Amino acid sequence: MAGVGRKPNASLSSGSDADDRAYAAMIARAKALIPQLRDRAARTEELRRLPPETERDLHDTGLFRIVQPKRVGGSEFDYVALVDCADALGQADASVAWNFANLASHHWMLGMFDKRAQDLVWNNADALIASSFIFPAGRARKVDGGYVLRGSWPFSSGVDSSEWNMLASVVSSDDEADGIEYRIFLLNKSDYKIKDTWNATGLRGTGSNDVEVNDAFVAEPMTLAVSDLAGGPTPGSAVNPNALYELPVFSLFPYVLSGVALGNAQACLDDYVEVARHRASTYNRAKLADLQSTQIKIAEASAKIDAARLVMRSTCIGAMADARHGHVPDTAAKTRLRRDGAYSVNLCTEAVSLLFSASGARGLFTIGPLQRQFRDAHAINSHLAFNFDAAGTNYGRVALGLPSENLTL
Repeated sequence: MAGVGRKPNASLSSGSDADDRAYAAMIARAKALIPQLRDRAARTEELRRLPPETERDLHDTGLFRIVQPKRVGGSEFDYVALVDCADALGQADASVAWNFANLASHHWMLGMFDKRAQDLVWNNADALIASSFIFPAGRARKVDGGYVLRGSWPFSSGVDSSEWNMLASVVSSDDEADGIEYRIFLLNKSDYKIKDTWNATGLRGTGSNDVEVNDAFVAEPMTLAVSDLAGGPTPGSAVNPNALYELPVFSLFPYVLSGVALGNAQACLDDYVEVARHRASTYNRAKLADLQSTQIKIAEASAKIDAARLVMRSTCIGAMADARHGHVPDTAAKTRLRRDGAYSVNLCTEAVSLLFSASGARGLFTIGPLQRQFRDAHAINSHLAFNFDAAGTNYGRVALGLPSENLTL
């Protein structure tokens, strides 16, 4: 079925007809995976990571490489591709969409690193890169030629499948006048230990295990200062001149994963509508489709999902347009990006919760997708990027003339 309230994905905001056709073909490949990914969802949760055949599907379709530079064989689509493709895959299984979006986005971020780092990792252009962007989890100190890094990072999604990892850390300095520096470190899997900790109620299949590093040396070219990711040219721009690699990374961070919530909510709505069309109440045998309450809940949930999709896509398309014109958003605009990213995902979570409660006892059974969609929706919403209290507070501070508390913007 086409999906209640859903409109077809628009083409890229700018580009040739060939680019638009390539983009449409990629979205079609993502949607074609939905039936088999749904069939594998229970096994994915049981494994607590993506099945090998799912990883192979994502490789074979080129989905992992949608925002990788063309110079190494990637598609180099606009940033909105992360939302659109995660939306499609999330309609099958949020765990798959979550790992896809995380791992694909790291090819985008690698395109901003020094060329030497890109060349080393993309010696195998299919290599997967995990991450944990929790800066206080690590401590790094400057040494000749690079840094020495140590720490323990949680929530490194897809780490067991990855050859590399981007780990965020605070850089220590003996001189307090230097202040705090936030930096990202790119490590090979030989430099860290994976701890099998991922036993979660939602996003169970993401394999988001902990990573531990004990005094690993990281050469300077394999690191990137967060200040270089605030918008505008990056160290990687010399070889990747597309505006895609000049976007403000941490301002747009929520939109890497927001499409997962969108697809999960859309699937929940579509499933609810399909059941309501044919089901009668077990209490009085009334047809659910004839009940005004059912009709109102469909309208409310679909409005929330459509509004969320509009916010996510328009934000990403607008950010690309700004980058093409060399415009870097100011602090107020950056806090608005974070506010809208959190708010749009909250709308998706509200839609799923509404439909779950409207489903009655059907939602209590552990078989079927509804209970998984509910668990996944709330797991997604628990990510700090979607915490509206944090995003809203910072937006309000800046609106009132106070300094931003988010040091990554």
